[in-house]
Amino acid sequence: MKSAISIQSVNDIEKRKWNTVVHHPLQTWEWGVFRQSMGNDIARLGVYDNDILTDGWQISFHKIPHTPFTVGYFPKGPEITSFMVSKLSKLGKQKRAIFIQIEPNIEISKRQRIKTSKNIQISHHPLFTKYTFILDLTKSEEALLKSFHPKTRYNIRLAEKHGVIVKEDNSEEAFREYLRLTVETTGRQKFYAHNAAYHRAMWQKMSKAGIAHLFTATYEGSVVCAWIVFIFQNTIYYPYGASSRLHRDVMAPNLMMWEIIRWAKKRNIKYFDLWGALGPAADSDNPWYGFHRFKEGYKPRLVEYIGSYNFIIRPTLYRVYAIADTIRWFLLNRIRFS
Repeated sequence: MKSAISIQSVNDIEKRKWNTVVHHPLQTWEWGVFRQSMGNDIARLGVYDNDILTDGWQISFHKIPHTPFTVGYFPKGPEITSFMVSKLSKLGKQKRAIFIQIEPNIEISKRQRIKTSKNIQISHHPLFTKYTFILDLTKSEEALLKSFHPKTRYNIRLAEKHGVIVKEDNSEEAFREYLRLTVETTGRQKFYAHNAAYHRAMWQKMSKAGIAHLFTATYEGSVVCAWIVFIFQNTIYYPYGASSRLHRDVMAPNLMMWEIIRWAKKRNIKYFDLWGALGPAADSDNPWYGFHRFKEGYKPRLVEYIGSYNFIIRPTLYRVYAIADTIRWFLLNRIRFS
């Protein structure tokens, strides 16, 4: 029988099927519900083959202040094809979008680079890094530990020697500690982060679905490190983490990573996506270098994705938007480093 591919809007009836056909936490039904709760317009398009749901596209639309227009965002979906572009063009026009930013969950080794055109251009402000680290959890604990950088192994043992305690703790008290440390960390590192309302809404939706889990590392009765991880299908992800400036010498984050690895292995999780890396020639002057080096110590595989692209729907308005956005980022960076 000949395949008949169609695109249809998806409603609550398909909710149970949705998470079985998408491939990343940011494409899950619950993530869409969370984004809706934050005021975003969520569109879900189902890809059907002979009326059977085989894939899902979840796109959020964000209002541009003081205008009737929006910007679309399509994270961690399938590769960009002419079929996708034609469907997104229709949707984007309905949503009054100037462009839709697309960041496929596709490794560059598995697909050719996307060909740019007047309507598809490389985004200069990706929301995801082009690279990430992925650790293979199918190895034994002994093999994993042996593969780590010697300094990383030393820091794990040091944290254990100091009596650092790592545990999963999804309580309200632990979440408040996570928020406290997030404020401290973002202030110390001078990077932009979501506010408490964002984190709380995310936590409520994703933890209830069993996707988000909160871990704390405690030293002498005080929480010095807190991470939120996502589990989806056969992969664990590390999207959010925060730590205290106090007691940094006890190396709590190193033990945190190791204990989460062990926890995930017991649940037959196969991969650990560390949610971002600088790339093969990391610059030690980069403000994110410390995060990169920390993750690198666990000897994960460096993965390169095909990148971030803007699918332009309204070319004239896009040019105006691009100029305004350049000015906006210039001012934000001046404020950040002043």
